[in-house]
Amino acid sequence: MIIKQLSIFVENKRGRLAEITKAIAAAGVDIRALSIADTTDFGILRLIVNKPDEAAVALKEKGITVSVTNVIAVGIDDTPGAFSVPMQILADADIDVEYMYAFITRKSEKAYVILRVADNDAAAKVLMDKGVEILSEEEFHEMM
Repeated sequence: MIIKQLSIFVENKRGRLAEITKAIAAAGVDIRALSIADTTDFGILRLIVNKPDEAAVALKEKGITVSVTNVIAVGIDDTPGAFSVPMQILADADIDVEYMYAFITRKSEKAYVILRVADNDAAAKVLMDKGVEILSEEEFHEMM
């Protein structure tokens, strides 16, 4: 139920994203979801890719700072208020959400959210126990 995410340190300078994405492409890796948060001087690019270990090696070989983090992917019905359900389940279980980002797929009637939480295993268990869909890494990549 855990999905590997790449977190990449990105200096805010022209061409840096091109350099990163070119290294990933050259390794034959496909980007499935992404998020970027920035400050004046740098950003953190978060990626879900089909081959995270190969991508991390390719980036490190180019001198790019990257780490692999475990996250979970939650499926949510595409209806008003549906997103509040897993958020309340996590709040009730005292599980903090550190950050999140959404992605879409044409193969489903659902929306999906990548969550970084304090305890992935506990979050996945409590959400599944309450009927919330949690994707495995294989399911995630097959739907894209």
